[in-house]
Amino acid sequence: MEKYNYVRKTITWENRRYEVRGKTEQEACDKLAELVAALKRGEFATSGNTTVDQWFLQWKDTYKAPSGITPKSLGLYDEKYNGYIGPAIGSMQLKDVRDLHLQTILNTQAGMSYSHVSKLRMVMQELFRQARRSRLIIYDPAEGLLLPESVKRSHRPITKEERKHILAVAQTHPSGLWVLTILYTGLRPGETAALLWKDIDFNRNEIHVYKAVESGTRTIKAPKTPAGVRDIPMRQELRDRLLEACGDPAAPVFPSANGGVRSANSLRRLWNAFAQALDLHMGAKVRGGEIVQHAIAPDLTPYCLRHTFCTDLQRAGVPINVAKELMGHANISVTANIYTHRDQKVLHHNMAKLNPKGRKPAVRSQEKAL
Repeated sequence: MEKYNYVRKTITWENRRYEVRGKTEQEACDKLAELVAALKRGEFATSGNTTVDQWFLQWKDTYKAPSGITPKSLGLYDEKYNGYIGPAIGSMQLKDVRDLHLQTILNTQAGMSYSHVSKLRMVMQELFRQARRSRLIIYDPAEGLLLPESVKRSHRPITKEERKHILAVAQTHPSGLWVLTILYTGLRPGETAALLWKDIDFNRNEIHVYKAVESGTRTIKAPKTPAGVRDIPMRQELRDRLLEACGDPAAPVFPSANGGVRSANSLRRLWNAFAQALDLHMGAKVRGGEIVQHAIAPDLTPYCLRHTFCTDLQRAGVPINVAKELMGHANISVTANIYTHRDQKVLHHNMAKLNPKGRKPAVRSQEKAL
């Protein structure tokens, strides 16, 4: 599908926004002039003749913006529409859009992440479902859309080698305590940003989690679900590090440079600084002060540390229902998705329970013979 850098023009008429697009500045201005003329003649009204561009703006202003969703979530609709839907069918009239047009847009995203293509389909489905409910179109062309082949990316636990280097770097790096907190508690990055020193209960040896920084902002809100409110016991090595760094009860545990609450971008910089030090510690090649060959895995993220906390619980034999509470999962199926990841040591350990008491597994006998 050919893509253009479309020129967009908007106008507000009787408290309603309208938009036109053109492949050039002149084309966009001509379309805007035609729209203004039609509005002055009173010819324009929301109907099946309304363009998809115009309906998207009206739909978003009428049905999405007042619904209370976060600015970040509202921005997702703009991103998917302006990046993929609008350029392909924005100038078409609602009544002329067919499932073929929408499926073609989805198919161009084959091979992209599952999250991306599923959200793109969601925007199309919500947009045209409401058009159908509003009697602007006879049938909903987005109803039966199929997702193309996509990649389901999931976080992974860190490897034994990565753990060795992470623990070593965390001993001295400024981001080390933050990294260890995620690794030893499974906290989400947004939850670590909202932590205050008064939430660290050294007497009860617990971290009280009851809030998080909203993604993309510095706004502190309650967790998305009640399951996010939890008390996490501290491992001794983490407790010692936190006690050593303990500050004012009302201050953030992991403050920004100016002492305030960290934003998502600030947390990203915190991780990037640690990841660079980790990269060098693991043997990255440097030339002229620049890393020219990385040693760190490209998929290593803070969420891998949280994932590792869960797999550590599994390896330690912690029941899945307890792990669910510690992780703050609303649904145990989410925990199960991590607990069911293949781990050979766990498999051998549990299979050995079936052996008669005192009898060693055959594989060990073979190894001893060799």
